[in-house]
Order: sequence, then C-alpha cells, then structure tokens
Amino acid sequence: MTTASPPVDTASPAWVVRIERWLQAFTAYLVPVLLAVLTALALWRWPEEFASSEEALPRVPVRALFTEPGRELASVTPALQALPPSEAFDTRLSEQPLWVWIDVPASLRDDGGALDFPSRHATALRCWDAQTQQPLGAIDRTRRTAEASGALRPSRAGFVLETHPWPASVVCQARFTGPGRLTVHAVPATTLQELERRFHRNAGWLDGGLLLLALFTLVAGLINRERNYLIFAAWLVINQRMAALSAGWDYQWLGLLVPADWLTLLRKLTLALYSTATVVLFRHLFEADLQRTGTLRQVRWVVVACLPVLGAALLLPYRFFLPVIWLATALGVLVLGHALAAILVRTRSRAAVWYAAAMAVALLASVYEVIAAALGLKGLLGLVNSVTAALASSLLASLAIAEQFRVEHEQRLALQAELQHTFDFLPIGLFTLDAQGRLLSANPALQALLQRPLEPEHHTWSDLFPQTDWGQLAAEEPGRTIEFETRLNTGDGGVRRFLVRAARAGDKIEGTLQDITDKVLAHEHLQFLADHDPLTRVLNRRGIEACLGRGLQRLRRGKPLAVAYLDLDRFKLINDLYGHPAGDAVLQQVCERAQAPLASHMYLGRVGGDEFLLVMLDTPLHRAETVCRDILMRLASEPYAVGERAFQVRGSIGLVEVAPGATAKDVVATADRACREAKRSPTTGLVVYEHGARAFQEHEAEMRLVERLAAGQEIEGLYLEMQPIISLRHPHRSLNVEVLLRMRDEHGGRVPTDRVLRAAEHAGCMSTIDRWVLRSTLQWLSEQREHLPPNQFVCLNLSGASLNDERFIQDAYAILEQHRAVTPRLCLEITESVALHDIGNTRRFIDRVRSHGARVALDDFGAGYTSFSYLKDLPADILKIDGSFIVNMNRHPANVAIVEAIVSLAQNLGMKTIAEWAEDFETVETLAEIGVDYVQGWALSRPVAPEQVLQARSGADFISDARLHDYLNTQPPEDELSDVDLVLGEPTSAPASSPRSMSG
Repeated sequence: MTTASPPVDTASPAWVVRIERWLQAFTAYLVPVLLAVLTALALWRWPEEFASSEEALPRVPVRALFTEPGRELASVTPALQALPPSEAFDTRLSEQPLWVWIDVPASLRDDGGALDFPSRHATALRCWDAQTQQPLGAIDRTRRTAEASGALRPSRAGFVLETHPWPASVVCQARFTGPGRLTVHAVPATTLQELERRFHRNAGWLDGGLLLLALFTLVAGLINRERNYLIFAAWLVINQRMAALSAGWDYQWLGLLVPADWLTLLRKLTLALYSTATVVLFRHLFEADLQRTGTLRQVRWVVVACLPVLGAALLLPYRFFLPVIWLATALGVLVLGHALAAILVRTRSRAAVWYAAAMAVALLASVYEVIAAALGLKGLLGLVNSVTAALASSLLASLAIAEQFRVEHEQRLALQAELQHTFDFLPIGLFTLDAQGRLLSANPALQALLQRPLEPEHHTWSDLFPQTDWGQLAAEEPGRTIEFETRLNTGDGGVRRFLVRAARAGDKIEGTLQDITDKVLAHEHLQFLADHDPLTRVLNRRGIEACLGRGLQRLRRGKPLAVAYLDLDRFKLINDLYGHPAGDAVLQQVCERAQAPLASHMYLGRVGGDEFLLVMLDTPLHRAETVCRDILMRLASEPYAVGERAFQVRGSIGLVEVAPGATAKDVVATADRACREAKRSPTTGLVVYEHGARAFQEHEAEMRLVERLAAGQEIEGLYLEMQPIISLRHPHRSLNVEVLLRMRDEHGGRVPTDRVLRAAEHAGCMSTIDRWVLRSTLQWLSEQREHLPPNQFVCLNLSGASLNDERFIQDAYAILEQHRAVTPRLCLEITESVALHDIGNTRRFIDRVRSHGARVALDDFGAGYTSFSYLKDLPADILKIDGSFIVNMNRHPANVAIVEAIVSLAQNLGMKTIAEWAEDFETVETLAEIGVDYVQGWALSRPVAPEQVLQARSGADFISDARLHDYLNTQPPEDELSDVDLVLGEPTSAPASSPRSMSG
C-alpha cells in the first residue's frame, strides 16, 4: 500500500524532540503514580477534617407506642410511661402515628444542645413538654413545602429539636414511610454543626463526582454514537440518586429542594429505575458473552420483568412497593449472578470481574439499610457508607466499561491490522481520491494492474485513465455506489478492461479496480456462441431471428426489408459419400463466399444443415436481388477444394420483399416457399416475390387456414366432387368414380385443394379431414343407394398421417361397420410409400378393411420405392399406376415398357390396374392396347358434382370426345369378369393443369 505518511518535523533540534517526549511520558505515567502515593499517605497519616461521626453519638433511651389516628396526648401519656425504655424502635413499614416518650439527658439540660432524630424515613414530627403538655414544635414533609415551627427544624436526613431550657421529659408524635428505625441522639451544638457540614460536604462530593462522570460519559456516547455509553451515563445518575436516598439527602437535586409530595414517588422510581438500568446495562455490556455462555435468554426475561416493577412503582403505596422491589432484586441478583459466574468461568473476562465487584458493592449498599433496620447493627459496615458505596460501585462499573472498550479497541486494532494486510495483499486494486481527483492511496495490487509505480498526491485519475471516467466519479452522489467499465491500451497494442466501483465518503472517493479482461472476452465469446453457428461463424437461428425482429421494427418506421432463403443443391450427397468433415469444410467455404457481397446491414444465418437465411435491413428489393445473384454466381464460380477433392456446389434462393404487418414466421415460410420454387427452376436458381405478389396472398390464406384448423374450429365449406373412372373393356356397363375433396372460402370462392392439404398437414389434422371424407362418402352412398346402378364403385384416398393415427384407424373401422351395406362399393387407396413403410401394419389394415367388404388399391404404384417382392405380402385388389408414367407416355418408350410390365404383373397376381392422368386419345389408345383395365383423366372426364353421377347410367356418359367414344365402343368384348366391384381413386389430371385429388 502506498499512503501519505504523517509529516516529520526536520527543523527542530534533536534535544528539543527528546525533552518533548520525556515530558509527555512524565505527564502520562509519573504524575498519576505520584498522585496515588500522595492519596495513600493521606489516608494513612493525615487527620480528618471532620472527626465527629453519627456512630459515636450516644443514643437516648425512648419509649415508643403505635396508636390509631386521632388519639390525644393525654390519653397516650400513661401508656407510654408504663413501657420499658429502649435505644431503638423499628416501624416495620407501619405508617400509623408513633408516640415517643423521651427522658432528656442531664447533659442537654446543663450544657445545651439538641435532640437528633436522624431517620430519613420520618415524614412528620410534633413534640410537647411531657409535664406541662405545652407544644415545643412541629414539622411535616408531606406538604408541598415542608413546614417547621417552634424548636423543630430539618437537619441532614432527619430532624432536630433545639430548645432552652430543656424540660425533664419530651413526648413526640412521629410518622414514618418505609422501613423506618427510630433512634434519638443527644448532640452538642458544636458537634451538630460539624455533622451537618460533613453531610453537605458528602452530598456535594457525591453529586459533583457522579454527575460530572455521567455528563462526560453522556457526551462521549453522543459523539461516538455508542449506546453502552448512554446506558452507563443513565445508570450513573440513578446510582447517584440511590446514594442520596441511602444517605438521606434525596430531598434535594442540584441544591434545589424537591417538593415534599414528590419524594415518595421519586424514591419508588429511583429503586425501580436503578434495578432496570442495572439489568439493561448488564445485558448490553455482555451481550456477546451471554450468547457464548447460553444465558442470554434468561437475562432477557429479567429485562422483561423490569416492566411490572416500574408499574408497581407508579401504582403501589411505598410500604407495599418495598416487598415487590426486594423480591424482584433477589430474583434478579440470582439470575444475573448465575450469568456473571458463567461468564467468569467460561470467558475469564476482566470486564466481568470489575462488573461483579461493582454489583457486589452496590448490592451491599442496597441491603445495608434492610440489615441495619432488621438487626439494629447500625455500624456493621464500618467505613462503607452510602457515599463510598456509590462512588466505589460507579468506579468499578467504569472499570468494567473501560475494560470492555479496551477489548473492543484491541479487536478493532486487530481488525484494522487484518484490513491493512488485506489492503496490501488483495488482488483487487484499491484507491482513494480527493475531491480534485488526486490519488491519496493505492494498494500494491493497483500498481500491479496498471504496471506502473504510483505516488500518492503526485498522480491524478486523469493521468491514469480516460478523462471521461473522472466526470462519472466527480458527479457521484454521497451514499450511492457507481459502477462502470474502463479500458487502457497496453504497450503491446492490446486493450485491458477494468471494472470500477466507487462511492463518495465525505470529501473523498473510495473505490476498487478489478481486471475483467478475461471475463469480458469470455462473455463476448459466450455471447458469440449464443448467436452464431460454431462451425460456419455466421449467425445461428437465434441470432438471425433477432436480426429479423429488428428489421420488422424498422419496417414499421418505413425502412425497406428484404429476406432471402438460400438452400444448397444436392449438398447431402457430399456428406453421404465423403463424410461430414468434408461437408463441414464445404459449408465453411460456402459461408465465406456468401458473406463477401453483403454490406454491414446485411446478415447471413444458418437455419438448417445446408439452409441459410439472409436478412437485408434497409435494403430495397432491386438491391437485394443484385446481392442474391452475386451470391449464386460466387457459389458456383469455382469448385470447393477439400484436401485432394473438389466439389461443385450450387444454390437456390427465394427472395421476398417484406410487407408491413408481416410476422417473422410468415416471412420465413414465404421465403422458404420461394426457395423451393427456385429449386424447381432449372435456369437462374432465383425466385423473387415482390410486395403484394400472389404467392404472398396464397401463403397468407394458407396460414389463416392453418390457424383455423389448428384452433379446432368447425371446418366449414368442405364438399365433394367425383371424377369418373372408365372401364376400357365395358365403358357402358360400369359407373366408377374417385371421390375428390373440395373447399369453398367464406366468400364462396374455391380454395385450391393443395392449399387445404398443406394447411391440414401443418395443423396436424389430416385425420380430421380423412374422417370427414370417409363418413360423408359412405353417408352419400347410403342415401343414394336406390339411385345408383348395381355396378357402382367409389374410391377415396387415405393420407399417410391418418394411417399412422391409431385413433383414426379405430374410427374408420367403426364408420365401415356403421355403413356395412354400402361398404362393398368402397375402395380405399393407400399410397405405395406409406404401405411399404410398415408392411406389417399395412397388412393388418388391409385384412380388416376387406373383412368389411371394402377393397384396397395401392396408389402411385411405381413412383415410390417399388419392389415387386412386396406385392405377394400385400393382398391389394388394384394397382393404380403413377401418373408420371402415363403423361406423354407415347413420347417415352421406356414409360410404355414400365406400364406394360406393371399391367402384366398385376394380371398374374389377380389384380386390376388403373392408369391416371390420361390426357389425350393416343394415351388412352396405348393403355387399351397394353391391357390396362381402367383409365382416369381429363381426356375422359373432368371432376363432376355428385348430382351428375346420379344422372348417368355408366362411365361412358361422361366421355365428350366423339373419337374416344367411338373407339371404346369398338373394343372387342371379353369375358365379363366382375369389374363392378372395383373402387378407384386419385384424379387423372395433368401435373401442370389440374389439381390432384384430396381425400383425407
């Protein structure tokens, strides 16, 4: 630690410094020793100023008698004369009138003097001449102002009777409050004066000494904000009142007379407050020791018990209050004595020793009066009187307080040394600045962090750190801690970052400096990993979505936004053939090329294995289109070298101009859709959707439909159409159709079937659609059963999602059972790829459906993973040849050969065949020559309403092409096999001009 050391006086001579140090030691150590020796000598050899004492005065025998109030002197005198004399009479807390007969000693009658009544518990006294019954005087302290008349006057704690000449006998009536003891002394006049001077000297000594000590303690407690000082000051004042009560001068306070009617209440409060202050001081002075010894709980109960004692002092009469305070004191002494003994045994605390001594002296002084009153042993304690007891207990308590503070001071010094050690060796930099920014102190760690030596008051904050930091420190408000980061350039060109925490303490600024360079770098790295793809170093999905969110916010403020979806073509092939390390290397090079043309406000993010999203903020569409074309050109410009191999990778991009109000989810979905369209485009590989393009509208409509289906709302607008399936052998003898799903929107417009299919797939409710189609078809067949020719058969397609839904399968069985009468007219189409996915499950489904009388067809046969060996395990009734082999088949001889092979296979397995997508006469002619059983397509008929099916007698009624009609009529008849049981499915529409069927 580098701190400002105290100034050294180098101008004074050495001998002056040595004399100064000698006088300092003399005053601090030798003078107190000399004063102590002088005091001991005085106590041993020097005479006292006042040699007289009350204990040496002779007592005058008395005859005493309690009577009921109202008795007259004449009626009491005979009874008094009959009593034996005694030197003392105890009142035993009685407050009845006490009559006293006193035979005046001869010394008073001869030499003069006074009769002394020293009891401080006497409240009133009246005296008469016993022979003449003439009043000698009266005094009463119960009045607001003590009244004295005649020869009676107050003296010290009691009263004196001075008269001349003295009668032979005196009769007095006295009243007492508390544990009074009646004694009478014959005191010469000079001795009485000396006793009164001693009394007032002791009162002044006690008041002045204890009150001055209390004032000093109170001031020290207020300045240091030390609660124990304040409690001790209050205890000293109450201790002074206790001493005054014992000595009998509590009728005055600082030389001012206390009103007579206040004395009794003040005496009770003095006793109660003394007990309370003693307990509270003990509890707070030894709180830590009480906790260590486990006695804190008992002492707390004693503290709580002080409340009823205070209440008793306010409410109970004095003679009833005294037993309460004696009992409470006894119990408190037991508990506090036990706790104090435990502290002495457990902790060996010197403060506890001094406090125990102080409490012992105070206790002896408190019970002195009780013992003396009970046993008549007035001089039992010898030199220990009320004054010495109060001073001694206060002194010993002060020693206990001083010892406790000494221990706390040593603890603070040890803590300060520990803090100093911590300050010197703490790895965090610590500093102190003045109001002008000058460095007052700095620990070694700060110098190590800054890598430079620091000299207090020679450096300022601005010399070490940027000037802007000092502005934050200078503006700091007291009581508030500020925290900020700062940085410094290192000599090697690097940057180190520090965290500064500082607070204003008075006119100084204290703070810490911590090197957080590694922490900041680690945080930045974690933040980078949170928003970036660790492989390609571009943004990940989270990061790019955050950029898109910022772009949508800026879009609402009128800034343009363009989003592009990039997909690499046939990238999976690289991973499959050469492994993921090769694919990862290619991806890294792809990202480098894709980022090259991007401006600072354009961001690239990886959202899939080989899929990326480009968010171009504040970029108009034409500029974004130029960037996307540049990216595609760079990606395909040259091969990607990985080791000794080189790979050619191209990409497809779907670019959309984002419209205001669009959501992030819709934007990404639309860009993905545009990218898929670009992948189907063999030319540029880029598809651009401008703002307001039809693709946007279609996508929005599809999303609304998805939300509607996902919300579980009732599906409205669904209806059925049917496309005829014509028998090439007997076109006039059968009427076969495939059920097609259609939908109208709320305005009556037709919703494209593929949109309904995609929405249902996205919403996860394809089984709901299929359930509706199956139930509606069978219900229609049941309702129109009488109007349909007996050779009618209907087919409908089931989706793969429904066939994988066990709940739908059970519902389908129940629907078939419900319409068992028309089920034989039904043929359920199963896509070949779905059937072969789980051949065992498919076989069970086919068997169960056929048990209800329905037939099964394998749809799209030849387009999936066809393996002819599966056909022997699937008992299907029909093979529906995929339309991709049928369209323009005459232009592709290979398609003719494939269809011919499928037809031959089906015939050998006992299955019928259906060819879909027959679009012209030549195709139908070729299919007839090959031996296909049924044909479906626009060349024969487009889909029609169910009402038109009811009006037809056969499939031939739907053929509008006369040439085709004549051709089918000229087909040679064959053996009439039962083809009326067949159920066909799937519309026969060209892929570019007609929608595919949708039936669940």
